Amino acid sequence: MVGVIDFRSRNPIPMPEAALPREAPLPMPVQDLRRIPQPAVPAVPDRGAWLPRVAVFGGAAIIAGLLIHEMYAVLAVARLTPVEAVMLGLFAVNIAWIALACTAALAGAVTLLTGRHVVTVAGRGDRLPEHRSAILIPAYNEAPDRIFTAAAAMGEALADAGAGEAFDIFVLSDSTNPDSWVAEEAAFRALLRRPAPRAPVFYRRRRHNTERKAGNIADWCRRFGGAYPCFVVLDADSLMEADTLIRMALAMEDHRRVGLLQTVPVVMNRNTLSPRLQQFAGRVYGPIMSAGLAAWSRRDGNYWGHNAIIRTEAFTGSAGLPHLRGRPPFGGHILSHDFVEAALLRRAGWDVVLAPTLGGSYEESPPSLIDLAARDRRWCQGNLQHARVLVARGLKWTSRAHMAMGIMSYVASPVWLMFLVAGLLLALQAQFIRPEYFTEEFQLFPTWPSIDSERAIGLFLMTMAILFLPKLIGLLVALADPNVRGGLGGGLRLGASVLVESVLAALLAPVMMAIQSAAVADILMGRDGGWQPQRRDDGTVPFIEVIRRHRSHTLLGAALGISAWAVSPQVLAWMSPAVIGLVFAAPLSALTARSDIGLALRRAGLLTIPEENRPPDILRRADDAARDLAKNIGPDRDACFRLAADPALLAFHRASLVHDVPRGRGGIDETLVLGLARLESAQTLEDAVRFLSPREKLAVLADPAGLDRLALLPRVVAAE
Repeated sequence: MVGVIDFRSRNPIPMPEAALPREAPLPMPVQDLRRIPQPAVPAVPDRGAWLPRVAVFGGAAIIAGLLIHEMYAVLAVARLTPVEAVMLGLFAVNIAWIALACTAALAGAVTLLTGRHVVTVAGRGDRLPEHRSAILIPAYNEAPDRIFTAAAAMGEALADAGAGEAFDIFVLSDSTNPDSWVAEEAAFRALLRRPAPRAPVFYRRRRHNTERKAGNIADWCRRFGGAYPCFVVLDADSLMEADTLIRMALAMEDHRRVGLLQTVPVVMNRNTLSPRLQQFAGRVYGPIMSAGLAAWSRRDGNYWGHNAIIRTEAFTGSAGLPHLRGRPPFGGHILSHDFVEAALLRRAGWDVVLAPTLGGSYEESPPSLIDLAARDRRWCQGNLQHARVLVARGLKWTSRAHMAMGIMSYVASPVWLMFLVAGLLLALQAQFIRPEYFTEEFQLFPTWPSIDSERAIGLFLMTMAILFLPKLIGLLVALADPNVRGGLGGGLRLGASVLVESVLAALLAPVMMAIQSAAVADILMGRDGGWQPQRRDDGTVPFIEVIRRHRSHTLLGAALGISAWAVSPQVLAWMSPAVIGLVFAAPLSALTARSDIGLALRRAGLLTIPEENRPPDILRRADDAARDLAKNIGPDRDACFRLAADPALLAFHRASLVHDVPRGRGGIDETLVLGLARLESAQTLEDAVRFLSPREKLAVLADPAGLDRLALLPRVVAAE
């Protein structure tokens, strides 16, 4: 027996929810990268900047110069051959990059010990911000309960801290999945029904996600920015303590020249092995690296796209992003917008400052190596695209340095790979090719294709020392702080954790080298990687899929290993770290997605962080809100069925529709027209769900007329 449920919602339903506040438009002009704008604030010389910059960059140059000279001595026993010259050039690039990380770590350790920072985010006491700030949570096809869990936790924490009237929270959806969109609306209404006091929470979904996250933020600025002197940008997996948010807002009121204040998020709340390695490394080595970056960048800091507070006036007046000429991956909208926005803020005279010691800022990490590689592909394209922005007029040299270092963070991988291949070719040449000692007709002395083996061993040891010195410095700084040391499991467990992390990182490094090398090659060939939503919870991947993803890496490792063995066992020993990691790429990748291994290490007290042993208040709040919202939102279901089952949600959805101009040719939305045509042949709601593609369903649910047609279809359900 079946019954018919009418999908139509013609009776007016009271709607106490205010999805959005009154608009306060603010212009945000697009910036011209070919012209130098007038400064928005008068320039103030930073007289203390030269010393840390000379120490970091000058120290790196000295270390790199010494090791490059040593490498030259190793190779040029007589005169450099072409292969040796290439190998020397590749070594120079790599060692300069490693040396810069080493000197930055040293500068960071000195900064942490002396406490000298450009901007100190002081304790607030009983102070509260005088002006209202906005907290923006951009979302793109994310799990709705995750997004609104963060909004609920932070909103309620702010209310408990007495700052509920000082912040408004906006969930800014760019979701293109119709089921995610309607689930977001259900989650928003479930959040509003929670009885706890909270800061106001608003929800907006764009119909067209133009320019991705950067366009999402810019759209908010143009519509609502006039009402908020500052705004905080988060990611879908971000959380911030109420005290941190309040102190950031107070710091912006106290330092009127600061256009952007960036925190250093702590990676946490992860159980699978890959992110546990990242969160441990970030907690032990991250403080000195971020402090070193803050030490030399000073007022010319950088922006990482989230967990930062921005002055609205500065951002809208100087950071409107232009489109780059040409097609993606190097043309079109700017993918990694954050570096460029920071550079434009500095060009206009605003200070961009990193606050490395400000706690209470958290984020999560992809659950497996495969998910990390997917995110890394987008970051790689965005960073390489910055090569088009490096030549923009008026940028500070430090802003160009940030972008150049971002580019180098990915170019370093193919350089390393080419260095390994060059070393292998040099060994092959010495082993199998008959040397021509007299390469010119009237050459007096022979050209010996040989190297200084003793100096090579010494050079290898020096290079390893510089490579691992930042880890050692981070370990010593962590051991020196009793609170941090105890939170990391104590001295013995901390030392064991560093050993475990170092071994696993060394095995995974060649795999990331191969992944990033392929990404760089892919981008240079003109292939656009697009923007795919991230998996944030489950890292499980079928092992056959893991093998498929890593088969090229395994073959590369086998080829390098066989070639090295064919030369000599000594050459294989030299290349063994890279060979082992690549050959076992698939099982290593599968291990990174295992939560049982991560949890077993946690139970043993390894790879733990203080935030796990003493969970922050905001995380406990988020856990409570997540359970409540999950219960009220219900299980995942089709958007049409969800609307049919909840007339109040349907009324809210109908009232929230954005009436945009169609984007099809001649003002016609072809997807909507096709969706409406499919509805004509549907007899029931079940038919419509089966007939409509996701894009067609999205267009129908976003159109008032399409929603009315859908509402005319009955739903057939089994009678209880």
